[in-house]
Order: sequence, then C-alpha cells, then structure tokens
Amino acid sequence: MNIDAFHLEDIENPEHPSDFIPGDGYTVLVLRLPEVMNSSVKIYSYAFVVEGETCYFYNRERQKLEKLGTLTDMNQFLDKLTEKLIKDIQKYHYEIELMEESLYENRLSGMFMQQWLSYKKDVSLIHRLMFHAALSFELFITHHKRYEHFEELAYADLYEHMVRIRDLAKAAMDKLDNLYDFYRAKVDEKMNRNVYYLTILSGIFLPLTLMTGFFGMNTGGLPWTDDPDGTTKVVLLSLVLELLFMIPFLVQNMKKIKKFQRKR
Repeated sequence: MNIDAFHLEDIENPEHPSDFIPGDGYTVLVLRLPEVMNSSVKIYSYAFVVEGETCYFYNRERQKLEKLGTLTDMNQFLDKLTEKLIKDIQKYHYEIELMEESLYENRLSGMFMQQWLSYKKDVSLIHRLMFHAALSFELFITHHKRYEHFEELAYADLYEHMVRIRDLAKAAMDKLDNLYDFYRAKVDEKMNRNVYYLTILSGIFLPLTLMTGFFGMNTGGLPWTDDPDGTTKVVLLSLVLELLFMIPFLVQNMKKIKKFQRKR
C-alpha cells in the first residue's frame, strides 16, 4: 500500500487533530480521544488506514502500521474506548452533583474552587476533543457507507456514543457554570452582609470618635474642664448623640437587617 507522504506525516504526528483524509485507494482516520487516568485527562491519538475491507492501525511505540483486521474489528476497538469514556464522564456528573449538594446544604470545603477548576478543565477538554472526533467520524461514515461491506448500523451506534460523550461533557460544563454562579452569589451575599455590619459598627463609633477628638484637643476654653461631673456629662452627651444617629439609621435600614438576619 502506497501512502502519500503528507498523509503519512499526519498519521505519525501524535499532535494531529481528529481528521478524515481520503486518499488514492485508501482513507485515513485520525482520532484524538481523551482517556481518564488517575483523576486526570490524557490525550491519545489513534490513526487508522482503511484499504478496501482491511483496516490498519498505526502503532506509535513501534512507529509502523499494523494490520488490525476488518472494519468490524476497528469498530470493536473504538467501541471499547467510547464505552469507558461514557462511564468516566458519568463519574464527573456524580462528583459535580456532590459539589452541588454541599453548596446547597452550606457545607463548603476549602477546596471547592480547586475542585471546580479541575472539573471544568477536564470536561472542557473532553468536550473539545469529542466535538472534533465526532465530526471526523461522521465524515468517515458518510464516505464508507457507500460500500456493501460497511456495517453502517454498527458504526452509526459508535457515532452515537461519541455524540453522547460530547453532549454529556457539554451538560457537565453547563452544570459547573450554574454552580459557579450560585457560589458567587453566596460569596457576594456574605461579603455584602459583612460590609453592612462593618458600616453599622462604624456608625456606632463615629460619634464617640468625634467626642474623643473634640475633648482631647490640647486647647483652652473647652466646656466642663473644671466641672467635677464633666466626664459624666461627656458620656451622657455621647450616648445622646449615638441615639440621635442610630435611630434614623436603623429605621431606614430595617428591611436590610431583616434580609441579612439568619434564622437560628
């Protein structure tokens, strides 16, 4: 079998994206597929050459084409890979649902954002790879279904598996996006509540600060300087100022207090 030099270069390139390449008397199918190993996603490139009813697989360790068998054998080879991928992406959905429950039940761990970023990175990579793999495989089916020996139903089922993995990855991405929005809403609410409480505290101590600054000035003519009850009068004046400041403040913000008050 004579393979075009450019096609052979594509076959040997482990970084070549998923693609379907028709040649002179043969076709080339390159699939870059994800594989979940040790809680991380690895990328593997699989290159196939189909000539008539015979399928060849490029062995990257030996760096040569090896006979895989018929198109049925190729279908079985890819079917095992896609079945494992479906199970792996379902595990991601399960882990994301656990994160969702912990967020709704207010049981957030310190590793929440690290987990979110890790899952987002993995499922985004799976979706991107399967998007291109499904497109290339669809072209492969369209080209070969014209031949009598091609088992269209079997390959259509395999294509459906690829599309399913792609859609599951997209659904996981959407779940993570919604989860992040809800997480940010909870964090923002907590920050707003803290800022509000700090504002109240600042309002409480503002009159005291003004009184302390006024009577702490090293100048003459300050009231109650020689009065034995001067300290008591200053304290009472401070309390009156506190009440005059806090009453309208609390009345205007009663709705906010009710909003941020937690039920015990």
